[in-house]
Amino acid sequence: MVNSRAKGSSAEREVAAILFNELGLTFKRDLEQYRSADRGDLLCADMDFPAVIEVKRFAKGVQARPAWWDQVCKAARAADTWPLLVYRYDRQDWRWRMPAAVLVAMGRQINYRGAKKDAELDWNYAVEMDQRTCMTLLREVLADV
Repeated sequence: MVNSRAKGSSAEREVAAILFNELGLTFKRDLEQYRSADRGDLLCADMDFPAVIEVKRFAKGVQARPAWWDQVCKAARAADTWPLLVYRYDRQDWRWRMPAAVLVAMGRQINYRGAKKDAELDWNYAVEMDQRTCMTLLREVLADV
C-alpha cells in the first residue's frame, strides 16, 4: 500500500528541486499546510514568490482534477496572489497550470494590442503547459517583480 503523505512530500521536494534548478530559487515545504486550511505546498525562501504552489502526484489519470484547481485557487485568494498547480501521474511528465490572467497581464506590460486595458479574466480560464514553457513564463514574471 502506498503512503500518500510520503508520496506527496516526495513530489513537493521534486518540484522544489525543479524550481531551484530552473529559477535558482530555494523552495521549502510549508509544514503549516497540515495544520491550517488554505495554504499551498511550497514556500519560497528567497523572495515573495508571486504564486501559491500546490503539488499533486497520483498514479492514474490524464488531466488535473477540478478539486485540485479549486484548492489552489482558494489558497491563492487567502494569500492575495495567484495559483500555480503542478501535477503528475505515474510515467508522465509534470504539468503546470496557471490562470490565463497572468499571461494577459504580461501582454499589457509590453503594450500588446490584443489585451484590453480593462480585461479581467477569472481563474476558471487557466492555461496548462509543460515544464519548459512554464519556466520560461515564470522567468518573465519574476523579471518584473
